[in-house]
Amino acid sequence: MKTLLLLLDGIGDRSYRVLGNLTPLQAAATPNLDRLAALGGNGLYHASRCGQCLPSETAHYLLFGYSLSDFPGRGLLEAAGEGVPFNDEDVLCLAHLAGVAWKQHTPILLYGRDHIGGSAEDIAELMKGITPFTAGEIRIELHQTGRNDAILLLRGEVSPFFSDSDPITLQKPVAAVVPLHENPEYEKASKTARVLNRYLMQCHEVLSTHPINTKIRKAGKPAGNFLVTQRAGRRVKAVPFYERWGYRGLVIASGAVYGGIAHELHLDFCRVQDTANPGNDLRERILLALKDDVHDFIHVHTKVPDETSHKGDPEKKRDAVSLLDAGLSDLVTAMEQNRDLLLVIMGDHSTPSDSVLIHSGEVVPLCFVGEHVRRDGIHEYNEVSCARGCLGSLKGEELMYMIVNCSERASLLGHCIGPVQRPYAPFHYDALQAGFDPLEPEDGRD
Repeated sequence: MKTLLLLLDGIGDRSYRVLGNLTPLQAAATPNLDRLAALGGNGLYHASRCGQCLPSETAHYLLFGYSLSDFPGRGLLEAAGEGVPFNDEDVLCLAHLAGVAWKQHTPILLYGRDHIGGSAEDIAELMKGITPFTAGEIRIELHQTGRNDAILLLRGEVSPFFSDSDPITLQKPVAAVVPLHENPEYEKASKTARVLNRYLMQCHEVLSTHPINTKIRKAGKPAGNFLVTQRAGRRVKAVPFYERWGYRGLVIASGAVYGGIAHELHLDFCRVQDTANPGNDLRERILLALKDDVHDFIHVHTKVPDETSHKGDPEKKRDAVSLLDAGLSDLVTAMEQNRDLLLVIMGDHSTPSDSVLIHSGEVVPLCFVGEHVRRDGIHEYNEVSCARGCLGSLKGEELMYMIVNCSERASLLGHCIGPVQRPYAPFHYDALQAGFDPLEPEDGRD
């Protein structure tokens, strides 16, 4: 049985007066999502703890059944997805240009990532002006990956256990980079933080006097005179997805970070493009998944709900969700006709469309549709209706356990075929053969 996990990034939200005290999902026109909810069992999900605000990359690791100790950091995932070359020992973090003004010897964030003026070529020239920096055994390099997106690579005697400099919220001071408390590499992290602070100040000196920024300021646009950083990490060699769950997996998504997740967890990746027609984009991704006969676990991703939420208008999110739903008609038909397909519909986290929070900690709606799934009589897919469903409230790796269960692959706890206890019944293992004596010495052992 093939599993299709349809992930509507940031689909969860809050109730708003402008929508009659409904969430954008409740207020949207969603006949296809509602039909799918009626075909299956429904519930709620949080990838970690209710109330905890998760970024997408962390939520994905957790919903794929991995732990926080397996998580390598957003910077590394973006680097892997963008093809930035790095070694296992390197530290990588996100970076972008920002605009600051000094107040009492402190840089105050005035303009964030999306507000810096100038053309893409202008910003590229600014980033080229930031040359590699070396201090002792530490080298820092900047690799541009988007208009105002970059990866900072730290090499040498470096540690990832340091804080972010980007406060994200405007009018707040840029933060000093400091070593994290109770980290296993405190001395190395302290040295890394000191060198990174020096590097950021040198970047500011270069950017402040750069002729491109002079041109941008003369045009009355915000100049990018500071480099800010966040979410450092280093490679963690996690158990491949196939070994952990027994699935040949594929991720279909547009963002580089999802390519990085696929790379680090040994999933295949199909990078697709976002267009001005999100419903058709989703339809095409679903058709790719339905036609695929190589993989038996396919993760179909759309970032539209999350990106629309960040525009700060609940009505726009409502309308975006309606457009996405229009792209699900083929999926409804497939689920009504195909008895060998398990569908999971969910979000990775909630994204409020009117809040100072980037993401919020509410649960997201969850729906399972398939031959071996209970039907619960719920006829609407949203945060409130799904709460009455038979799945209850799942957290963390419980999602993958339920997927394995509903796809008829689960192994009885305590029943172990081969040397490792798995949550799934293995397809390949050593069979007993005539003449084999497991007590007979092998490889020189006695």
